[in-house]
Amino acid sequence: MQKGALLYISVILVGVIFIGRLFYLQVLDNPYQTSPLNNASIKRIYDYPERGYIYDRNLELLVANEQAYDVMVIPKEVKPLDTIEFCSLLKIDKATFLKQFNKAKKYSTWLPHVFIGQVSKEDYGPLQEKLHKYKGFYIQKRSIRKYPMKTAANIVGYLSEVNENKIKDNPYYQQGELIGHMGVERVYENTLRGEKGVKRIQKDRFNREIGSYKEGLYDSLSSPGKDLTLSLDAVLQQYGDQLMTNKRGGIVAIEPSSGEILALVSAPTYDPNKMVGRIRSKNSSIFFGDTISKPMYDRGLQAQYPPGSPFKIITGLIGLQEGVIDENTMVTCNHGFRYGPRNKMGCHPHASKVKLNFGIYTSCNAYFASTYLKILNKYDKVQDGMDAWSEHSKSFGLGNFLGYDLPSGQKGLIPDGDYYDRWYPSKRWASTYTISNAIGQGEVITTPIQLANMTAAIANRGYYYTPHIVKNIEGQELDKKFTTKHVTTIDKEHFEPIIEGLSDVFNHPDGTAYASRVSDIEICGKTGTAENFANINGERTQLTDHSIFIAFAPKDDPKIAIAVFVENGYWGSRWAGPIATLMIEKYLKGDTNRKYLEERMFNGSLQEEYNSQLDSLYRAEGKK
Repeated sequence: MQKGALLYISVILVGVIFIGRLFYLQVLDNPYQTSPLNNASIKRIYDYPERGYIYDRNLELLVANEQAYDVMVIPKEVKPLDTIEFCSLLKIDKATFLKQFNKAKKYSTWLPHVFIGQVSKEDYGPLQEKLHKYKGFYIQKRSIRKYPMKTAANIVGYLSEVNENKIKDNPYYQQGELIGHMGVERVYENTLRGEKGVKRIQKDRFNREIGSYKEGLYDSLSSPGKDLTLSLDAVLQQYGDQLMTNKRGGIVAIEPSSGEILALVSAPTYDPNKMVGRIRSKNSSIFFGDTISKPMYDRGLQAQYPPGSPFKIITGLIGLQEGVIDENTMVTCNHGFRYGPRNKMGCHPHASKVKLNFGIYTSCNAYFASTYLKILNKYDKVQDGMDAWSEHSKSFGLGNFLGYDLPSGQKGLIPDGDYYDRWYPSKRWASTYTISNAIGQGEVITTPIQLANMTAAIANRGYYYTPHIVKNIEGQELDKKFTTKHVTTIDKEHFEPIIEGLSDVFNHPDGTAYASRVSDIEICGKTGTAENFANINGERTQLTDHSIFIAFAPKDDPKIAIAVFVENGYWGSRWAGPIATLMIEKYLKGDTNRKYLEERMFNGSLQEEYNSQLDSLYRAEGKK
């Protein structure tokens, strides 16, 4: 009797367990169970918020919004239609109609999908009048971008449709929605976009709308994006665009006391309005497809160049810090610097012997080559000397990503001992092997923004703030990394003799920028000419040099630090120097008294140089 009862209870217990497991698998843990909020009988209507506005530092409106309209489709609801008339209303052909409809069906037959996005206000009127004839299609309002000042395309970025990878990573986004690409739009996407709202409509079994689902229990309201105030001076940015017309290169201007970016010019550029609405796809193909002028390539952040003579300032500062030179150290220069029995680094004619100040304002190669060798040879091992030189250089933000709040960039290169040990596997190399580094050639590579930041650190006598483009976010505090001071490895007292030399670049009759001096503004700066080589058919071929200039002003209360690169611009004082001083004058005085120089820069073109260089490359590669 006891055994029978125990068997009976066991059977019941196993049955209960089995039924419970089935209930869990089929009801509670069913991966195919459809959420009531995603049910085909519920129509979701999104309320897209207004994206945050973007202003410059003077509250000039850079990026605004205007109304646009998406034509939405629910494939399951579409009835036979007059495709000729419908395509005419949308200004598309039948092939596009079929492509978009099949794309929507593939996404879902019963969920809304963007059929044609960003219809303009002009096209919306005729479409609205006749859309009732086309079942399964409806209009959804959204805002698109508008750029009143038509500048700073490389800074603000643009919006485009979110891709499938982003949708998988972030369920906030749906097919056909817009997301920030490049520039501020990308970096501050979560801040600018706001939060979309959603309204759910219940349908009956005949697919007719019968009212709000659960009386709006699951509905939400949209909240607008936050406005951004950039550190950019839009007037200065536009002025830089004009100065760089028919040239290639970059201009970066920074406020030394804050690290705020005042201008970030990349040339050639484009009108950001051309990356808005239905023309964006066509223009995107054109801009990204231009592999010669590269308008989508931000030369201020991405282009890497030898810094040339401006880097001599770093060599001088390190020499002072390491105690291998002082203000009165003299070097002989006989049209260059000899090292070893057969090697010579050339230099332009000038008086000799050379002291530090004279070496700076005449840009003497011999002085800084000598200083560089003294730095490396101070140590028992040349690798240690190279490491010391490298660490000092990197303390100015060179050879690394600066951490600015823009998405693109390159780190450049400041080599160290390990770098040359890899280059020479036997580790048998001497300081003279790397002597070109002394004058900003050799293996040293920088970006324009790095040189501008280096100039700001010199203007501040030994510190800088991480460059950044956003000055203020509505209702938020700025990231602390942009208000944290970075101190270089050079003691403050060593900057004064260097800065005196930079001042004499303009003020001494033999200074390399004497012709570019500006009345009433004490500018400190340095010209630069960087050799330019390309690998053509396996041969290292020298092309036209780059024109470089760095400067800051005023001398004792710096408000602006600037770096200018003009590709294939011959020498520093030909293009980069005048452009830099005009930018400084424009920013500090609001205008320039040197209209003759301004017009020469506005109208000056290097296009023939670029065309000639391209022809040479084609001929060398046998393409012509």
